[in-house]
Amino acid sequence: MPTEFISITFPNASTDIAPIPEAPVDPAYLVRYARTLDDYGFNYTLIPYHSSSFDNFTIAATILAVTRNIHVIVALRPNTVYPTVAAKALATLSQLGGGRVVVHFIAGGDPAEQAREGDFLNKEERYERQAEYIRILRRAWESSGPFDHDGKYYQFKDFSSKVRPVAPIPVSVGGSSDEAYRVGGELADIFGLWGEPLKETREQIEKVNAAAAAAGRKDRPRIWVTFRPIIAETDELAWEKAHRTLDLLNAAREKGLGRKPINAASPQNVGSQRLLEIAKRGDVQDRAQWYPTVTATNASGASTALVGSPRTIADSLLDYVDLGADLISIRGYDNYNDVVDYGRYVLPLVRQGLAERAAAHLAEPALA
Repeated sequence: MPTEFISITFPNASTDIAPIPEAPVDPAYLVRYARTLDDYGFNYTLIPYHSSSFDNFTIAATILAVTRNIHVIVALRPNTVYPTVAAKALATLSQLGGGRVVVHFIAGGDPAEQAREGDFLNKEERYERQAEYIRILRRAWESSGPFDHDGKYYQFKDFSSKVRPVAPIPVSVGGSSDEAYRVGGELADIFGLWGEPLKETREQIEKVNAAAAAAGRKDRPRIWVTFRPIIAETDELAWEKAHRTLDLLNAAREKGLGRKPINAASPQNVGSQRLLEIAKRGDVQDRAQWYPTVTATNASGASTALVGSPRTIADSLLDYVDLGADLISIRGYDNYNDVVDYGRYVLPLVRQGLAERAAAHLAEPALA
């Protein structure tokens, strides 16, 4: 499959560098943002989930209703929706959007956050439950008649659904732990990684692929990597912008408006721990990765920046394509304006590089 591009949905104008406390859904902003993603050729938009966030199924339905091509990626925690209910909800979205739906599973990496919605399982149990959940979803979508399920985490009898997806709904799994690699390698169509240096990303891809092979798969999950590019006309201007962005992130956190409070404990999820350890090795790594944004946010979510001109950013993203990434996620700090800049200046250069690679690949047999 071709390399594809992901962004993230924002329901209002609040940003990490200019947060708006308690901002409600802004329908006009949401529609404008989604249509801009569509117009610039993004293939997917992630609708994230947090215990205090808006209902992402409703947001997904809104996006599908006002766009033509973009797919929604609905983030889902297994503790929040019973799997038979989720199977019907996702299939309904599939029918509404002509098959433009992906589900992204979050096992949960923060016990305190999980407890806010009544989830007290340990990490191993959360991943076991996630695997059971995925199997139930797929059976619900594929079964022609009623079926029973008697598992460790879910039990039901004689369930059947008359709501069918119009196309297979890809299942995405993310994480940086051995449990994530195991479940994702066995069951995922897509495996999501946060932005790490090329060496570490290669190692993670190898672990996912090894888990897929150990599960007896002949295929491998598509790899999704995420970065937060900070771009300007030149590299020099981009670095000036990056430091201004960092100042704003720190100021928001000092005011108690950041993703994590300034006195927050060290994160318990492996992905954040890995990013913070990588950040200790130096601010700038590989071609243009910048890690002060990781430390400024306590590695809350995907937080690795790429800094540079559109050409530098595009070349950095192509490094990951060459490494084996199939899906490139880019989102910034000035949400709407960054999407416009990415669409105008970065995606065309990446697509040009992809076309050049495809042409070179086709020419190889003729040169042999």
